[in-house]
Order: sequence, then structure tokens, then C-alpha cells
Amino acid sequence: MSEQDDRAESERDGRPTGDDGVRRVLAVFAHPDDIDFGAAGTVAAWTDAGIEVAYVLVTRGDAGGFDDTPRAEMPKIREAEQKAAAAAVGVHEVHFLDGYPDGAVYVTHQLRRDITRQIRRFRPDRVLTNSPVRSWSMLGGPSHPDHQAVGQATTYAVYPDARNPFAHPELLAEEGLAAWTVPEVWYSGVPEPDHFVDITDTFDRKIAALRSHASQLPDPDAIVGGLRERFGAQAERAGMSPGRIAEAFRIAK
Repeated sequence: MSEQDDRAESERDGRPTGDDGVRRVLAVFAHPDDIDFGAAGTVAAWTDAGIEVAYVLVTRGDAGGFDDTPRAEMPKIREAEQKAAAAAVGVHEVHFLDGYPDGAVYVTHQLRRDITRQIRRFRPDRVLTNSPVRSWSMLGGPSHPDHQAVGQATTYAVYPDARNPFAHPELLAEEGLAAWTVPEVWYSGVPEPDHFVDITDTFDRKIAALRSHASQLPDPDAIVGGLRERFGAQAERAGMSPGRIAEAFRIAK
């Protein structure tokens, strides 16, 4: 079988694409719990395969919650929840950016620079991020404007910023962070995915990660049931066997 045929077979059966050459993945998302809702099963498969994964959260989710928890306490709570969720899927490096309020994230030069800094520092082979495109079939979920802003800013940080030695020159001059080229970006929460990953074997760890976000889940069991149905439908859409569960992405190279 040729390398091209092997790649096509890999895409059909739901194994992560091109992981033979991937050693490091950087996930950049808007809020604590975004990764876990959309991609934690895939992340668990990557870490099981020996891939090093690190998380960057642009906000601390200070606008989240459903009860009377004091607002001043929410960022610290959500930071701890995200670290616990990451550990559940084998991720131990979690960074939070400063200065970006939940609900007020915009594509700015500063945000592009701050994400570029993380890319040049971690030097990933793949970046995983929010979809920069909203879904017109639903108001909530992945269509949150913070998601789109982070997806766009991360895309611009990948290209052209991180690879251009003349972009954000202070990163090299003051911090010694040289240019870095990211070969591919995986988008989570896209309205039209082109790649599906079978997460049946890691679904329980995805759920464990999600349950770590207790401050955001008024009825965890109902959410788990809904996700099983949703990701089961994605597996069916991908042509997988009945009973399988899949996460969906769009890949840009």
C-alpha cells in the first residue's frame, strides 16, 4: 500500500491523520471546558499514542456558571477545573492568558502576539483550536463569539505571524522566541467538518474531563446523555459502525 493509500485508509477508519510525524500538539481555546466538549476524546487518543499536548486558554471563563458563586471566585475555580480536566486526558501543561475577559475577546494585534508567543515557545507540529466560523443552524455552543475570535486569532498567529521572523520582533529580541512554522491546524466545532476521529475507546475519559467542570454543569447526567447521542450521530455521519462515537474537525494545511 502506498503512503497516499495508507493516509486515505487512516482517514476512513477514524485514526488521527498523520500522527507518525506529530510529536507535539498545542490546543488554543477561548474558555475552560471548550476543549473537553469538542475534542477531549481525540486529545486522550493523542496522549495515549505518546504525543505531548499542551493547552492555552485565552480566558478563565469568568462569565460562566449557573448559580450564585461570587464572580470574583469564578476564574480561580475554572482554572482548577480545567487543570483537573486536562489531567484526565493525559495533559499536564495548561496556560492561561491574562487580560482577556470572558465574553469580550476580539481579534487584536495583542491577542495574535500572545498566541504567537505560545506557538514559538511550545513549537508544535499541530495546533488545535476553536472554529473561526459560526454555525447558522444553532445559536449556542460552538457559535459563541469568543470562539470565533480565538479561532481567527490563532489562525493568524499560525500564519503569518509565528513563522515570520519579522512579525512581533520583540518576541525574539526580548524573549529569544524564534520563528516557528506549524504544518497544520485542526478546527473543533466547525459547521462542515471533513475529518472524524473514533473516540469510542476514550469517551469515558472525555466524560471524566467534562465532569471536572462542575461549576458549569447543573445537570451533568443530562449533558453526558446528550453528548453520547450527538457524537454517536457524528460517527454515523462518518460511516462508522453502529455504536461508535466520533469527534469532528476540519483540517487546514
